[in-house]
Amino acid sequence: MSSTDNKEKNVELGPVETGPDADEHQITKPVSKFTRWYRSPLFNVIMVGLISFTQPGIWNALNSTGAGGAQEPYLVNGSNSLTFGIMVFGCSLFSILSNKIGIKWVLIIGTLGYAPYSASLYVNNRYGVEWFVLFGGALCGIAASALWASEGAIALGYADIKDRGKFTGIWLGLRELGQLIGASIQLSLNVKQEGRGKVGYTTYLVLIALQCLGLPFALLVSSPQKVIKPDGSRLKDPTLNKTVKGEFKKIWSLFKRKQMYLLVPILVGFQWNSTYLGIYMTKYFSVRSRTLGSLVSGIAATAANIFWGWFYDRQSLSRPTIAKITWAFFVALMLATFGWQTANEKLYGDLKSAGTPITLDWANPGFGRGFASMVILRFLNESHYMFVYWLIGAFFDDIETLGLAVGIVRSFESVGSCLAFGIGAAQVAPMVNLIIAFAMFGFTIPATTAVVFMVPERPIHLRKLEDGSTSGSEGEPEVVKNSASIEGSVTAPAASTDAKEKDGAQAPVYELK
Repeated sequence: MSSTDNKEKNVELGPVETGPDADEHQITKPVSKFTRWYRSPLFNVIMVGLISFTQPGIWNALNSTGAGGAQEPYLVNGSNSLTFGIMVFGCSLFSILSNKIGIKWVLIIGTLGYAPYSASLYVNNRYGVEWFVLFGGALCGIAASALWASEGAIALGYADIKDRGKFTGIWLGLRELGQLIGASIQLSLNVKQEGRGKVGYTTYLVLIALQCLGLPFALLVSSPQKVIKPDGSRLKDPTLNKTVKGEFKKIWSLFKRKQMYLLVPILVGFQWNSTYLGIYMTKYFSVRSRTLGSLVSGIAATAANIFWGWFYDRQSLSRPTIAKITWAFFVALMLATFGWQTANEKLYGDLKSAGTPITLDWANPGFGRGFASMVILRFLNESHYMFVYWLIGAFFDDIETLGLAVGIVRSFESVGSCLAFGIGAAQVAPMVNLIIAFAMFGFTIPATTAVVFMVPERPIHLRKLEDGSTSGSEGEPEVVKNSASIEGSVTAPAASTDAKEKDGAQAPVYELK
């Protein structure tokens, strides 16, 4: 086939792998423009974002109203504690399985448990059935383990290094779209409920329907080895020559690196305030104000995703500088907001002790004070997600390591959420929950500061480093390079090992001290 024929048929040539050692043996074949778009990193990250929109996005929309829309938070907090308890072990297990059975199949499993959980909330809301909420929480824990282990690895691993901030913003921004749409539906259905209570049961039916769209979106995602990057290169298949035992050894070896185990405090302790906020909303806000809070929280989180996605990809600042500026901003604003919220909680507690009923509604004075602090905390929580994933992408390059790293991140986040929701399930005073959240954030500061000062200018390719080989270029992902242009020949064997050795020049390997 000539290059003229290729141009007439609007096709381009892209590389495909023929074996586990695709760097030495590769061929090319015609690829249509539609296939190139369908297999592009951007399309796949958008699909992952839409999955996140229909699954945890809707879950967040329900939980942002406080207690999944229920009147009292204790049963739902118990179910959430069960969910995250399963995820403590499930996230790492599924990250290992994703390198064995394929990240796409793990992603598909991740779309199967959220709708049953939302259905359990509907049944409880309408008929008072409690056991189904716990069973739904268990199913959600299994599915969320798979989803959390795969979606982050795809968002980071499919993107070029220079695009990781943007792609992470797209993924998490679309997730917040789920909260925005879900919260808008809730607000429209509950706008006349000025008192405290629970949301109407029709709310759940619409949200369950949206969650059923997750599986079709997952089927559209490409496996890593089928993704075609803008330069025509492809990722290697991370499932080749893998054993479960070997992956367990790799994830343990990865966890022993300083930049991973020093992240444990922030993973466990940063978001304890989320449980407090759920209790805070149910205790003090009217039903319609709770649904408004869910909507505005989604807007704040979306703003965080857009801003940090732009900021993290700034070329005018080095990555170490970006890390330090971001963390300094988090610490200052988080401590100030916790101080503000402590004053709010003391005021409401004193009023309640004096026998004054408290219902914060947008039609009542004093609403803005209690509402604004909640929105700021939601903004900071979402910013934390962006920051942690950006840190992982700043340290590691290859999709295999990123998949395992995301599993570790999600496992320890689940430890924190499990403990936080467990305390939230106990009937303790809101001030106690707030003080615990405040203390846990203080606990995260020293270790995270140490990690921030370890951020390199370019990430490392850990698999190549452990194998004793050099990376192809500075910070370059593990890809199979396209050695044939559109006008070139259909087959193009790579240079031999001997030729490479004669060439002499080797790119430097970057190590983290």
